[in-house]
Amino acid sequence: MQCIVNRRAQFSASHRYWLPELSEADNCEQFGACSRFPGHGHNYVLFISMMGELDKYGMVLNLSDVKHVIKREITSQLDFSYLNDVWTEFQETLPTTENIARVIWERLSSHLPLVRVQLFEHPQLWADYMGNGMEAYLSVSTHFSAAHRLAHPDLSLEDNFEIYGKCARPHGHGHNYHLEVTVQGEIDSRTGMIVDLGALNQVIEDYVVEPFDHTFLNKDIPHFASVVPTAENIALHISNLLRSPIQELGGKLYKVKLIESPNNSCEIYCTDSDANVANSAVNQPVLARV
Repeated sequence: MQCIVNRRAQFSASHRYWLPELSEADNCEQFGACSRFPGHGHNYVLFISMMGELDKYGMVLNLSDVKHVIKREITSQLDFSYLNDVWTEFQETLPTTENIARVIWERLSSHLPLVRVQLFEHPQLWADYMGNGMEAYLSVSTHFSAAHRLAHPDLSLEDNFEIYGKCARPHGHGHNYHLEVTVQGEIDSRTGMIVDLGALNQVIEDYVVEPFDHTFLNKDIPHFASVVPTAENIALHISNLLRSPIQELGGKLYKVKLIESPNNSCEIYCTDSDANVANSAVNQPVLARV
């Protein structure tokens, strides 16, 4: 029986985004505040995922041994360090979140049966690396507050109540939506970036947060005049809004996750086949919700 086990670790370190071949002005333009001397720091949280067969003792690996490997190879070297100098890999390619995850994989892969390295720079920014060359995934999170009403325009009030329950009440209700956007791409061999993080955050702000925040979605967002703004349809619409702008930044939109409440969330995976299937059903009423 194959099983995946996960081990958490953490370290505190500083880094600076600065390329010596660029002028000070060019570094400031490309990296913004992250180029400031002497750098800035984070409390990094690391998750190592490993896969293997269950042994007769009910374990994939002895997690005590795993802990010592991670400490010896990673955290004891990175904790309270200046990342640009601590490993030679970061002198060639800057220590961005996605590149740190990649290098951690390379340093652990001969010791542990890895399937994923996930690194949180802070709760709103993290990267996933799965051992595929320079390919990685970068995720950012944000939020907006909005109201909506779940009612299909072609159905009666009674039918809408049967499908959507109290979410069909005429005056709607609101949520503090939590949005996670994941971008897939190749790590640049010099900057260490999949996409420019500042530009990515600005795209999400311009296309989603600013237009959606403090709105009544059914009335203020034209798309939802004829489409029921369920969490699923909102996430799908967000994915359609972000796909082209993120591609223009040099990345590929991989996933949109929308958390409507602590109990309800949905995920849209943005492959072409998934998008085609989802778009064909966008105007169909959803099944009853709890």
